[in-house]
Amino acid sequence: MRMVIRAAIAGASGYAGGEIARLLLGHPDIAVGTLTASSNAGTRLGDIHPHLTPLADRVLVETTAETLAGHEVVFLALPHGASAAIVGQLPPDTIVIDCGADFRLADELEWSHFYGSSHAGTWPYGLPELPLPLGHKGREALSGAQRIAIPGCYPTACSLALAPGFVAGVLEADDVVIVAASGISGAGKSLKPHLLGAETMGSMSPYGVGGTHRHIPEIEQSLSTCAGQPVTVSFTPTLAPMPRGILATCTARAKPGVTTESVRAAWEAAYPHELFVHLLPQGHWPRTADVLGSNNVHIQVALDERTGRVVAVAAIDNLTKGTAGAAVQCANLALGLPETTGLPTAGVAP
Repeated sequence: MRMVIRAAIAGASGYAGGEIARLLLGHPDIAVGTLTASSNAGTRLGDIHPHLTPLADRVLVETTAETLAGHEVVFLALPHGASAAIVGQLPPDTIVIDCGADFRLADELEWSHFYGSSHAGTWPYGLPELPLPLGHKGREALSGAQRIAIPGCYPTACSLALAPGFVAGVLEADDVVIVAASGISGAGKSLKPHLLGAETMGSMSPYGVGGTHRHIPEIEQSLSTCAGQPVTVSFTPTLAPMPRGILATCTARAKPGVTTESVRAAWEAAYPHELFVHLLPQGHWPRTADVLGSNNVHIQVALDERTGRVVAVAAIDNLTKGTAGAAVQCANLALGLPETTGLPTAGVAP
């Protein structure tokens, strides 16, 4: 008889928590246990997430160590800074998957600068496909782990887009420029005037301009690990008039002697056996529509010979591969299950 693993979702009323619940409904080995919330505690899940029909009559409860107890896995989809307080109260043998930023950064000063609070610590970084020097991959630190920090949605797209070039040594580390567009769901479910439909439909706008976005140190941390030296990034996020999805356009200076052929070879060598990361055929460029609802990453790369810059573009669904899909993928690794279990490998179209 197949043993079913119970998982609690803290913050189930938000977009990320709701997406985790959606994915777990199709997971053969993990059952949805307690669902918690803060201000929405006491509310039916169906009143907040009508699309989660099988769980509609579940009532959200307060997020406490007591309500999360008795689960083999706890997914934390909480605001930044909230995870650290609850983690210390959970048993050490509980697998905790944190979708917030609390445990992503290794540098305490970077955390304090961008988040304005005390650094809670550093957990294994939940980006399994990340290519690392000497042929290693990010998943090596995740198998059997009890605590895992899920990357931010922008760092997922940007890191996977550029990592092959840094591992192969074809990119310079001091001039990386990224402009990325995200769907509105990336800002969370809280009501904010600038995110109203009337404000966002038919309009794009930048935010976090001038090196202020909190994902910058995380992107630099991942790419520096890939390069084996510090990488500096100029990152500008933009808000796009779509519910979900990220399109990241990433450029870096090519090292002397790099050719179109050597660039293509570097990216082809990075992901040949990855079931979720796809380097598209030459001439085809990523679109957010093609990854909608899937755990996939679509990547394309080219060398701008005139300027000597490599252009790498990645598309992901910010709520699936960018958050909840990564969380389930990492839970699979921590539990010793096949990594792809319960995760969609096909998008939704049109």
